Amino acid sequence: MNRNSISGLTSKEDSRATSIDRRSFIGGVTSAAIGLTVVPAHVLGGSKHVPPSDKINVAYIGAGTQGLRELPALLQLPEVQVTAVCDPQKEAVGYYDWSPKGLLSELQKTIDNPNWKCGGDNRIPGGLNNGKEIIDAYYAKKRPEGNYKCAAYTDFREMFEKEKGLDAVKIMATDHLHGVMAAAAMKRGIHMTMHKPIANRLEEGHKVVEMAKKSEVITHLIPWESNGSMEQVLAWINGGVIGTLREVHNWSNRPVWPQYAEIPTDKPVLPKGFDWDLWLGPEAVRPYHPHYTNMVFRGWYDFGGGAMADMGHYSLWTVFRGLELENPTVVEPCLSHMCGLRDNATAYKIQNNYSFPIASSVRFKYPAKGNRPAVDLIWHDGGMHPPVPDEFYARDTEFPAEGLMFVGDKGKILSSSFTLTKPYVLSGDMNLARDLDKNVQYERASGVQRFVDGIKNNKQTDGSFRHAWPITEAVNLYAAALRSGKILKYDAQSRQVTNVPDANKYLTRDYRKGWSLDEI
Repeated sequence: MNRNSISGLTSKEDSRATSIDRRSFIGGVTSAAIGLTVVPAHVLGGSKHVPPSDKINVAYIGAGTQGLRELPALLQLPEVQVTAVCDPQKEAVGYYDWSPKGLLSELQKTIDNPNWKCGGDNRIPGGLNNGKEIIDAYYAKKRPEGNYKCAAYTDFREMFEKEKGLDAVKIMATDHLHGVMAAAAMKRGIHMTMHKPIANRLEEGHKVVEMAKKSEVITHLIPWESNGSMEQVLAWINGGVIGTLREVHNWSNRPVWPQYAEIPTDKPVLPKGFDWDLWLGPEAVRPYHPHYTNMVFRGWYDFGGGAMADMGHYSLWTVFRGLELENPTVVEPCLSHMCGLRDNATAYKIQNNYSFPIASSVRFKYPAKGNRPAVDLIWHDGGMHPPVPDEFYARDTEFPAEGLMFVGDKGKILSSSFTLTKPYVLSGDMNLARDLDKNVQYERASGVQRFVDGIKNNKQTDGSFRHAWPITEAVNLYAAALRSGKILKYDAQSRQVTNVPDANKYLTRDYRKGWSLDEI
């Protein structure tokens, strides 16, 4: 049956309405409500069979290395059909990865073709053409006719305009495009999952979160799946094991990508099939340079969010929610700098407000809330970490290169890894700690599966954008403090810096025409 015949509309008359109706159907409208008889999926083709009419049509934005790495998990879901892919770079040229053959091998296994080559410069897979090839090859092997044609676009705006049957989108783009893409999807009623951060500007992030709160679409921020449980840590803290909580420290070995102390001045040739204007999106026009793109974009304030936006979502989001950390009053940066030599044989400090420092520590001062006292949260990156606790000297144990630590006035709680995994009491009331042992067995389901289940059940996930403002606020204030190099006093109600007015320009973006959230 043509699904348009249910409403009496032809596709030419109102394909847009049809798309929304279909999303409503997938999201939980019962068959009885619209007078249809639906045969259970297991009767048609086994417990994992999903009839074509029940497939969730998903568009995939971002076919870089991380995008391609996460693509197979989505393709393998029987409830999903990836119908469109989008990336402004077509050819696999100039991509970098953590190993020379790891991603290539994974994609070859996905399509069951050990001879598949990525083309381009034939080094690392990436780009629109590779994304389409993987999607087409995977689905072709599942179809009796042995072929499949996924739609391919360089411009996500064109894709949203032409692909009327989309139910959802997964966004794996660079940080500076997250906010505009998220807004564009929500305006069109398209469910959305996205990698961190929600935006790399505070005001843009706030607008996107507020849109999500008012929208009926299902939103899911991917790093929630890597957060541990705060249940055991809260039991120890609230039970008094470490006394009054004073500080939370999180430290990372990031950045693990090059960060450039100066703006490039040479002008390399733009790779074939790379729409540089689309890649820039809302940001100011500048000459193409590979130092801005792919793996290294995170190091630039214009395009990335730095180490905290990259990794803090994985470790701290659950901490923010558990401790109800929101609306810091002070953000205090401590950062490294670079120096250069002049032609006259003198040294100088490079004045850099365009790229993140090699290393930093940023302290956020959060006011008391309810029964929780005021707490300082301190983020460390680039090899920086908190002072080594005396307990490590006593045990003759090396302090971990990455970690998460809760410091009270009578003891400390640490995690056994960077994220909140297997927390343990380093010092404090050890007898009370044993009495309060929760034996938490913590496992998260696949993030993309949770997102798909949310769409099917018309229910927001725990990783919904609606819960993400406190972490979004923090990572963007982190960037603004580092960029200004000054201690910032922050008024959360107005979302303004009160003591360094010039720093407020770092909380917003000067959008190119057509790229603001109102226009997109």
